[in-house]
Amino acid sequence: MAVAIQPVTSLAQIDQVLAIEEASFSNPWTREMYLAELENPGVSFCYLAYDADGRSIGFCSFWRVLDELHINNLAVFPDRRREGVASALLTFVLNEGARQGAKRATLEVRQSNDPARCLYERFGFTVAGIRRGYYTRPVEDALVLWREDLGPA
Repeated sequence: MAVAIQPVTSLAQIDQVLAIEEASFSNPWTREMYLAELENPGVSFCYLAYDADGRSIGFCSFWRVLDELHINNLAVFPDRRREGVASALLTFVLNEGARQGAKRATLEVRQSNDPARCLYERFGFTVAGIRRGYYTRPVEDALVLWREDLGPA
């Protein structure tokens, strides 16, 4: 599936991100959190994926700090999963991070989230540690994943 990926720069786009966030996570980020992200250019980035009809269907947010990329959130509307949207977003974000000088990338994922874990493994991420009780609603451990040597994904 072909998707268009664009940076989030407006309040209307934040509303789109929030709709995907709320449909995807049991403890979603708030509007205030995303507004704060918009106020941190050069470090905080968020991209929306759009389908051929111009509907937002997924997003990915990350921080680039020095030579590291920290992926904060990656989500796709539940009814649009398994269409390649997450792969397109992850490819874009890893390439964008590398273009900005990131050498490696990290993220946390729920230990029970097998579809996400498989996605990240396909992109070269490996488990580097566990954060006990990191997630709430329900409480669950996070796996800390890293990918070294960012280059084209």
